[in-house]
Amino acid sequence: MNIEILHMIDGAKKAKGITVIIDVFRAFSVESYFFASGVKEIIPVGDVNYAYKLKEENPDFILAGERKGKILPGFDVGNSPADVIKLDCQGKTVVHTTSAGTQGIANAVNADEILGASLVNAAATAEYIKRKDPENVSLVCMGLEALSQTEEDNLCALYIKSLLEGTDIELQTEIENLKYTSGAKFFDKATNDVFPQDDFYLCTDVDKFNFVVKMTENGIMKKFDVL
Repeated sequence: MNIEILHMIDGAKKAKGITVIIDVFRAFSVESYFFASGVKEIIPVGDVNYAYKLKEENPDFILAGERKGKILPGFDVGNSPADVIKLDCQGKTVVHTTSAGTQGIANAVNADEILGASLVNAAATAEYIKRKDPENVSLVCMGLEALSQTEEDNLCALYIKSLLEGTDIELQTEIENLKYTSGAKFFDKATNDVFPQDDFYLCTDVDKFNFVVKMTENGIMKKFDVL
């Protein structure tokens, strides 16, 4: 199994084999919490105008997403797990657009399969890949707004890689360190309206969910349990 760690949009474009798009803060943590709350399916879109169009055509859809971390005008919810877990999502369809995670999906044009992952479902993602035993695995860290690398996405990629290779990393120590690096925004009172502190803990609740989030052939993300 050839495992490659790639970064941002260029990395997504180069990805091949089973491709894992990683966005810990917060896109794929959000999608995992949506599925855990009973969402039927998620439509990931890169273009905001297309997201508005889908909502206009389907008023019952939940419109979720952000740009620069902030909820977009007219959206039902932003990109915060703390807000998602308060919603009544049972059986709903979500349209999701973000600055990084969904952009990775849109650009992974050479992938055989696309999974969306974060720390909350990393072990399930690794187990799914092990069972598939592909020749190539691409772990794509989307970073901050898909413009610069972030510690949390790189850590998640290293963790999944370690699980695939049977090696160990100092995961909990590195998560604690995130409070002082890329996760510091969740502990800054000046930004708590956009990045609530609860989101940090929800996004770093390692292996909380035993399912993968996978792109289906019709361009929709679905939840698949890893038993």
